[in-house]
Amino acid sequence: MILNLSHEGKSYKIPLDGKEELFLGKKIGDEVDIGLIAPGYKVRITGGSDTSGIPMRKDVHGSGKKYVLLSRGPGYRPKEKGVKKRKLVRGNTISNDIAQVNAVVIVVGETPLEELFKKSE
Repeated sequence: MILNLSHEGKSYKIPLDGKEELFLGKKIGDEVDIGLIAPGYKVRITGGSDTSGIPMRKDVHGSGKKYVLLSRGPGYRPKEKGVKKRKLVRGNTISNDIAQVNAVVIVVGETPLEELFKKSE
């Protein structure tokens, strides 16, 4: 699992080798203390995608895949106004099938992220 961490216009891709349990069972919008990865930092989960690239949606409950009727938002961008389509999306709960977790920093620790992690290009 990879943590895609955003802070002040920059993003950091952090591999979570062996530390996935920090996020397992959490939902989109939950706040997580990532002290094991970055001491003093706290993040809010904003989304993610599974190993097939299927995006997570906040309004779909559970951790499984579901076909839902979408008019806009994560998982579907219509080309014309008013168009709806049934698309496959993932629920809002993080499980072992999730490959990437997106998060934003809400509490900053003492050490800057630039020193802790290499900036992603």
